[in-house]
Order: sequence, then C-alpha cells, then structure tokens
Amino acid sequence: MTELTNLSILPVDFYEQPTLELAKSLLGCLLVKDTAAGSASGFIVETEAYMGPLDRAAHSFGNRRTKRTEVMFGESGSIYTYVMHTHTLVNVVSGGVGHPEAILIRAVEPHSGLELMQERRGIADIRKWTDGPGKLAKAMGITMEDYGGSFTAPPLYLAAGVEPEHISCGPRIGIGNSGEAKDYPWRFWVTGSPFISRATNRG
Repeated sequence: MTELTNLSILPVDFYEQPTLELAKSLLGCLLVKDTAAGSASGFIVETEAYMGPLDRAAHSFGNRRTKRTEVMFGESGSIYTYVMHTHTLVNVVSGGVGHPEAILIRAVEPHSGLELMQERRGIADIRKWTDGPGKLAKAMGITMEDYGGSFTAPPLYLAAGVEPEHISCGPRIGIGNSGEAKDYPWRFWVTGSPFISRATNRG
C-alpha cells in the first residue's frame, strides 16, 4: 500500500457504523501502536465481525457479561483484547453502548517500525510477521494492557489509510463449535493481499 506522511486519527463517529459495515471500513486503515521500544504500524487487510448476543461465535453470545467481555458493552471504538493459547488478540468494539459487538483484527500489512516487528517475531519473511491475529499483536507490541482503551488516541490507535479496490468475504475461522454461525460470511479481507492469514483464500 501507499506511503503515508501525515496520520489522521479516526474520530469516534467512524466507529458508529453498523458492525458489518465497520468490519469492511476497517480494511485499509492504519493500525498504530506506540511503545517504549518504538512505534509500529500496519494497514489492516483482514477482519472478522462478531454480532453479539445472537451470534453463537461471539464472546457476548446470550448477552454474556463477564470481566473479560465487560468492555464490549461500552462505547464503540473501545479496545477489546483477550488471550487465546498464550496469544493476545485485539478487537474493535462496535454496536454502541449496551450492544456488545466487536470486530477482530485478523491481519495487517506491515508499514512502519519494520525492524522492531522483525525483532519481535524473530523471522525474516515479512509476509509471516502479521498474517494472523496473535502474530500481529506480538509484532506490534499489543498486550492485555491495551484492554479498555480507545482506538481514538495513543498508544494504540487507528488512522486513515488507503481504501482497498476490492474486498472479499467468507466464513470466519476457528469457530467450528458455533453451530450455524460458523457459516456466516462475516470475515472480510483485501482481495489478493499476500499479508492475510494463511487459512484465508487470497482470491
């Protein structure tokens, strides 16, 4: 994607779109994380939408409200991080207050802080640094300390990027025990991107 010079942090009202629309609008946006070691960023190339109480694959299915899901009931644009198999995953809260929906950021195309990202991942192939939700969090320095923050301000935020020419959609990944929800076409990706998760058809 193109080089960006002046970052424009996305405002709160950007996140007030319906969740499925927001999941597509996030594609091409720039995810930025500032840490003591430096800043790293990447263009979002893959997302998954989780539609709350009626979505068997969502953490908030059945309006489940726990210490982990509490942030999902808050304002759109809040940061929802959780740990799965020792890996931190990062989500954008959507749906509005009292409507616990969220969008998982599944993959990004590395943009800045490349040396830092490579050091954190420990591999040479740039295509494998961020081609999955746990991988991108590690590469960018996203941790559980980011839970409950807002994507509208540092240290973890989203900026305007480059709108993709084509978007593909299909079933979400890794939710085989969620009944009919496993077939919902609520995963979106930039068509043809070499940086999306390996489990995704890049076409």
